[in-house]
Amino acid sequence: MSAESLDPRTFRSVLGQFCTGITVITTMHEDTPVGFACQSFAALSLDPPLVLFCPTKMSRSWQAIEASGHFCVNVLHENQKEVSATFGSKEPDKFAGFDWHLSELGSPMIKGSLAHIDCSVHSVHDGGDHYVVFGAVHSLSDAQHRTPRPLLFYRGQYTGIEPDKTTPAQWRDDLEAFLTATTDDTWL
Repeated sequence: MSAESLDPRTFRSVLGQFCTGITVITTMHEDTPVGFACQSFAALSLDPPLVLFCPTKMSRSWQAIEASGHFCVNVLHENQKEVSATFGSKEPDKFAGFDWHLSELGSPMIKGSLAHIDCSVHSVHDGGDHYVVFGAVHSLSDAQHRTPRPLLFYRGQYTGIEPDKTTPAQWRDDLEAFLTATTDDTWL
């Protein structure tokens, strides 16, 4: 099957089998807070610390982020469905009703989120109808021992993690060995 013959609905349905976390990417533009809900976020590199997200090329929020040169990733928890829905909408003032404050780099940090990752735009790459934006991480919130679980999206719906169904993943405490590992099967 060629890329041209792929049915967009089938493509979306198949990709919907992959569960993703939900973030809100924010910045300040001309003294106004700007942000959008984003599922296409991932860790990219430990050395240097980089993350990535993928806004649509037509996104006005992306244009504001590009102009400011910095952004904050707000990782949402299971009780922030309203935050996700609002930032995924076309509401003119998406920040109305939500508490937030500015990060070190000057991007909005939504109060109560699981974690905040404060970044500057490192590089931008073409990704079809999206851009792939690499962000250089400048600071992080301490997300250890948070009680809410992450807000997830699966098959077009919000979902969560069942407490009794989780299994800790193997973690490498030896960062130097991790960074020099040559296998493709290591986990962040």
